[in-house]
Amino acid sequence: MKMKSISILAFALCAVALMTSCKSRESAYKKAYEKAQAQAAQTQQTVATTVPTNQNVQIAPVATQTQTVDVSNEPVRTESVNLISGPALKAYSVICGSFSLKANAEGLQQTLKAKGYNPSIVYNPGIKFYRVAATSFDDKAAAVQSRNQLRSSYSDAWLLLKGK
Repeated sequence: MKMKSISILAFALCAVALMTSCKSRESAYKKAYEKAQAQAAQTQQTVATTVPTNQNVQIAPVATQTQTVDVSNEPVRTESVNLISGPALKAYSVICGSFSLKANAEGLQQTLKAKGYNPSIVYNPGIKFYRVAATSFDDKAAAVQSRNQLRSSYSDAWLLLKGK
């Protein structure tokens, strides 16, 4: 019995020692904050002294370069779907969600509408799934670009090629 109580007491003392050694200090946070403030002030002062004022500055036009992106290797699923609600799909659509329940698809449709999209719900009777298309395009490159942007919020977004 005495050995057990000594073990518990030793464990408690170790736990207290560990907890107090990991405690952060307010002074450390204050020093870091003051250092960041000093660096910000120094940066502002440097910018203010290096930018000339009241001088005529001419800015040369920047040449824009259009970059052609090869989208031929981008994966696309072809499915025959029926429009349930929303605008008619074009050739390529960005699908943000697939649901077995229509109510879930309608919920995502409302979320996308609130974000400024004009989404459609389509139904694939072969696999009995409702698909929510956030955007739809005739051009595959535009659809790929839209899918890439939507993946910041919908990581599983994919391209649907509307089948017959």
